[in-house]
Amino acid sequence: MRVFVTGVGGQLGHDVVNELLKRGHQPVGSDILESVDLGVEYHQLDITDKESVNRVMASVEADAVIHCAAWTAVDLAEDVDKKDKVYAINVMGTQNIAEYCGKNNIKMMYISTDYVFNGEGTEPWKPDCREYAPLNYYGETKLHGELAVKNNVDKFFIVRIAWVFGINGNNFIKTMLKVGKKYPEVRVVNDQIGTPTYTYDLARLLVDMIETEKYGYYHATNEGGYISWYDFTCEIYRQAGYTTKVTPVTTEEYGLSKAKRPHNSRLDKSKLIENGFEPLPDWKDALGRYLNQLEY
Repeated sequence: MRVFVTGVGGQLGHDVVNELLKRGHQPVGSDILESVDLGVEYHQLDITDKESVNRVMASVEADAVIHCAAWTAVDLAEDVDKKDKVYAINVMGTQNIAEYCGKNNIKMMYISTDYVFNGEGTEPWKPDCREYAPLNYYGETKLHGELAVKNNVDKFFIVRIAWVFGINGNNFIKTMLKVGKKYPEVRVVNDQIGTPTYTYDLARLLVDMIETEKYGYYHATNEGGYISWYDFTCEIYRQAGYTTKVTPVTTEEYGLSKAKRPHNSRLDKSKLIENGFEPLPDWKDALGRYLNQLEY
């Protein structure tokens, strides 16, 4: 299968390409960057340019698209002078790809986020829940991206994820390792609850899914239950052998963030099993494998 993957310069796109190669598929990568060294066919592409999208996708002749490219800097997205760009990438860029896929009967997978919900309560969000109420501009644009896919593509997968970490890029784990090495104590919020998602494990699931025709909305994170960022940090330091003190604080006490963050990022993943997909491993196991690849 020939699969067009956007955003291959990022954490997830990078791992998706490698997983496709492992399975004997033909990944074709794209990103805004001039080049990305993944050893596969690559096209520099600005997804906000509809003509470029149509031209590149026509030349690629993909059987499927896994759309990982996105603006993901949540706090920066709140800046007035960035909003047009965030909208252009997350909404118009997605719509350009979705329209092409829809017109050419190509299956499309869109990577979304729990931020499309209001982040309140304690019940895990179900994938087919339609009670959308994004808390911030990033979430708002990702929701509009979802709708662009749903409204233009018949063969679509919309996969919501949370708390992502991978080798290729910055993430919470890398940040906490840096600050834990530098300071004797760190303050971490304990009232935002969710589950981490390791891009290496997620890439396996996404390729499992794209090989089927079991279309629809899904939620995917690692297994191992719901935790706080405080719990996550304690386990990062435990596995890394750090003695840094971790002090739990509320979101309000922590302050700093421009964008409002969800207290409830719990995602219900039962639909994966119902549709015959293998869940991701336990997040502690994923963290251990991840740390083994890092230099810290």
